[in-house]
Parts: sequence; C-alpha cells; structure tokens
Amino acid sequence: MTFLIKFANAMDWFSEKFGQIASWAVFLSAMICAGNAFIRYGIDWSSNGLLEIQWYMFAWVVMVGSPYVLKVNEHVRVDLLYGKLKGNGPVYVDIFGLIVFLLPIMGYLTWLSAPYFWNTWVSGEMSQNAGGLIRWPATLALPVGFAMVWLQGVAELIKRVAYLQGAYAMDTHYEKPLQ
Repeated sequence: MTFLIKFANAMDWFSEKFGQIASWAVFLSAMICAGNAFIRYGIDWSSNGLLEIQWYMFAWVVMVGSPYVLKVNEHVRVDLLYGKLKGNGPVYVDIFGLIVFLLPIMGYLTWLSAPYFWNTWVSGEMSQNAGGLIRWPATLALPVGFAMVWLQGVAELIKRVAYLQGAYAMDTHYEKPLQ
C-alpha cells in the first residue's frame, strides 16, 4: 500500500503543477484576447491565428486543469443523495463512481482521442481559416487530458481505499460536518 500511496501523492503533485499551468494559460488567453481586440479595433487588423490560439489554450486549460479539479474534490457531482450521507458513505459513493463511471469513460476517451491526435500530427492538418494554425496542439490536449484524469482517478481510488483502511488521512469534506 505504501507504493500506491506514493503513486497517489506523485499524481497529486503532477495535477497541482498542471493546474498551475492551466491557470497561467487562462491568464495568457485573456491577454491574447485583449490584445486581439485592441489590434482589431485600434489599428483595424485581425488574425485568425490569434483567435485560434485562444481556443487552443482554452482546450489545454480544460483538459489539463481537470485532474486538479478532481484532486481537490471540486468536480461536478449530483449532490441529491451524496450530501446526506454520513460517516464513510461518501467514500463508498466516490469509489463506486470512480470504478463504474470515471475510470472506464476516461480510458475509453483516451483510446478514442489518441488516433485522432495522431492523424492530425501525421497529416499536418491545418485550420481551414485564413491564417489558421496547425491542429495537432489542440488535438493533443484530448488524449493527454483524458489520460491525466484517468491517472488522477486511480490516485483518488487509492486514497479512498487507503482512507477506509486507516492508512491515509484525507483533507476533504469527509471530515466536515454536514449542514
């Protein structure tokens, strides 16, 4: 179990770092957006490349920021039943959701998106817009992001099982009183 907890902690560290990268990408995207608006309305010049780089950065924000959101337990969940559970109930619901939903779906999406990225890489696919960018940086975000969410899901599963065994102290809402 010690090795698995070390893996979970390492994955938490990676998710934290990629979460920081995602936050900087939001800032850069906002700056590019503001600069593009200034250029368009200030000097009457525009570039599809500037618009597309914002979209690419947003794709990376969502895809590499998602594992961090899972790590800090701020992902979307239906709280109808979950919020009323006491004791280890939420942990068991999380384990069920991770095993039945998150891990299979993220694995499948990784498997589906990898060939899509590979095709855009090999073909050198370009945007159809005038002055558009190559597509592979945006399509690379898909398999990387899905794989990272899958790995963070494995880490979350390890942490919850270790928590139930008393081998891991979780800093989550499990210890907070329900309101």
